[in-house]
Amino acid sequence: MPTYDLIVETFMPNLENLKKQAKLILRWHRERHYPVAAQIREHLPRFQKMPDSEILAASFRLGDAQEMVARQQGFDSWQALKTGLSTPPHEAKSPQSKATIVCAEPQLFVTDIKRSCEFYCEKLGFALVFSYGKPPYYAQVSRDAARLNLRCVERPVIESTFRDAEGLLSVSMTVATAKEIKLLFLEFQAAGVAFRQTLKKQPWGAKNFVVRDPDGNLLLFAGPAVC
Repeated sequence: MPTYDLIVETFMPNLENLKKQAKLILRWHRERHYPVAAQIREHLPRFQKMPDSEILAASFRLGDAQEMVARQQGFDSWQALKTGLSTPPHEAKSPQSKATIVCAEPQLFVTDIKRSCEFYCEKLGFALVFSYGKPPYYAQVSRDAARLNLRCVERPVIESTFRDAEGLLSVSMTVATAKEIKLLFLEFQAAGVAFRQTLKKQPWGAKNFVVRDPDGNLLLFAGPAVC
């Protein structure tokens, strides 16, 4: 299930690829794919205060999609992007020889998308990136650089007693300093979340704690033990 978030390449592609990406965005809008609405709102200022439904109902042309692609690449307009790509062949950099993975998005299995989104947003301070389906069966939440994909299933995929006995983690998230891991723990504690493990200093030089979400997924939050 795509997240519709990284719909452009990290490294500058050629103009033909960018044209294809713009057409793909236009098609997603015409087909009323809700995930693309969040990206339109993020990159096009005139859509910033509009909810998903209004964005998908609004007029959206190829020029709008091209402007969105240009802004994703760091340009103010499609024309500016075209100018920026017109580097003479002798100045062009050699082709990239190895792909770069820019992020990872763990997928958590949940039995109620609405309940899970409320937990992550209201208890853990995440924000809803998108919710897909009627009724929703897939969603993404984010906090700072962390993104979690939530996939609805009819029943738990891991037996709860086995998960708890083995301490099987669904995701690990980190902060940069010892101060931050303590602040994060206190924030979650004040929000009344359920801990499988409270804040603990580990022998390998880390401090961490484990949160249990409404479906039993175990979420590890870690940071250094000292500043």
